[in-house]
Amino acid sequence: MLNRVVRIVGLLIASWCVMAVVHESGHVICGWLGGGTLRDADLAPWSLPYSRFDPDPRPLLTCWGGPVLGVLVPLSLAAAARQHWLWFIAYFCLLANGAYLAVAWISGGQHLDTQRLLHHGAHPLSVVAFSAVAIAGGYVGFRRECVRLLFGEQGPPVRKGHVEPSDGAESR
Repeated sequence: MLNRVVRIVGLLIASWCVMAVVHESGHVICGWLGGGTLRDADLAPWSLPYSRFDPDPRPLLTCWGGPVLGVLVPLSLAAAARQHWLWFIAYFCLLANGAYLAVAWISGGQHLDTQRLLHHGAHPLSVVAFSAVAIAGGYVGFRRECVRLLFGEQGPPVRKGHVEPSDGAESR
C-alpha cells in the first residue's frame, strides 16, 4: 500500500506541474495567436505562473486559452497514449481548471482569470458552464483513477454486510 501512496503523491506533484505549465502556456499561445505582444511571463509551477501581453488585441481569446488548452491538451494526450497515469494527470487538470475558475469568481481577485474573462466580455454562463462541466468530469475521472491506483483493478474491498448496488446486468 505504501508503494501505491508514494506513486499517487508523485503523480499529484507531476499533475500540479503539468496543470500549471499547460494552463499558462495556453494563455501564451492564444495571446500570440490573437496578435498580442508578450511582455512578461513566468511558467514555473512552484510559483503562480503568469503572462502579460501589451498590447493584447484579443484579450478574451488570451484569457480563455489557459483553461481551455489547460484541459484539452492533457485530455488529448491521455486519449492518444491510453496510459492510466496520463488519465490521472488529465483528470486532475480538468478538475483543477474548473475549480480555479469557480474559486477565482468567489474570491473576486481582479488579476485572476475569472474576473479578467468577465471584464473582457465573457458571458457569466459560459464561465459557469465551463466550471461545472470541468469540475464534474474531472471529479468523476480523478476519483476513479485514485481508486484504481490505491486498490487496483478489483476496486476497494467490500465491507461485510455491505451490498453493492446492482448494475442492471443480472442474468435471468
